[in-house]
Amino acid sequence: MTARIIILVTLVFGLSACESRFNPMNWFSKGEETVALYPEGGFPADNEQRGAVAQVTEFLVQHAPGGAILQATGLTPRQGYWSGELVAENDERPVDGVLTYVFRIAEPYGQTRVSTAQSRKVIVAHFVSDIKLQGVRVIRVVGEQNSRTARR
Repeated sequence: MTARIIILVTLVFGLSACESRFNPMNWFSKGEETVALYPEGGFPADNEQRGAVAQVTEFLVQHAPGGAILQATGLTPRQGYWSGELVAENDERPVDGVLTYVFRIAEPYGQTRVSTAQSRKVIVAHFVSDIKLQGVRVIRVVGEQNSRTARR
């Protein structure tokens, strides 16, 4: 008799952990719908908030094992810009042999000084593999006012 009670209690507690129709806790409850919440306008990674750097002043391509390092220098209108990055267009696939990147950078939150050009200079780099460089003749970095290119 006690063995039956132990088996019954074990089954009830064991099945109560399941999300199935055999779970006694689900027998008299209504089915609940799962709702996924998405922010209006998508997630921050989906919509780029950073603008293009004002001016691309220098662009270098340095050969590295397995690919190349793209290094771009930009000039911002005032101090305090941050989170600079070379963001690939077309999923980093070349269009007519041209691989294009936009030099994106975030604006400072408050008022900042203009100061000297040296204090407003921002340098960013990006690694591109040899596989992604196949078929590429020109690499271009785009800023707000200009762009720089490098030929292979």
